[in-house]
Amino acid sequence: MAKAYWISAYRSISNPDALAAYAKLAGPALSAAGGRFLARGVPAQVYEAGLQQRTVLLEFDSVEAACAAHDSPAYQEALAALAGGADREIRIVEGL
Repeated sequence: MAKAYWISAYRSISNPDALAAYAKLAGPALSAAGGRFLARGVPAQVYEAGLQQRTVLLEFDSVEAACAAHDSPAYQEALAALAGGADREIRIVEGL
C-alpha cells in the first residue's frame, strides 16, 4: 500500500490566536492518527508561481489513514478551534 502525504497550504492567517488553539489540538490529533510531521513553516525558497506561505507536510501509511485522521473527532475539534482563522487548502496525495 502506498503512503500518503497531507499538504496544507495557508493563503492567509486572519486570527493567530485561533491558529495557535488549532495547532495545540491538531498536532496531537494527527500524530495519534498515525501522521508523521515531515515539514512545517514558511518555504525556504519558492519558484515559478509559488507563494511564500505557511506549508505543513505530513506522512501517513495510506490515503485511507490520512482521510480517517481528517475525519476523526479529535481533528474535527481542532478545526472547530480554528473557526475560520485561516484561509488554506489541504491536499492528500498518494505516494509513489
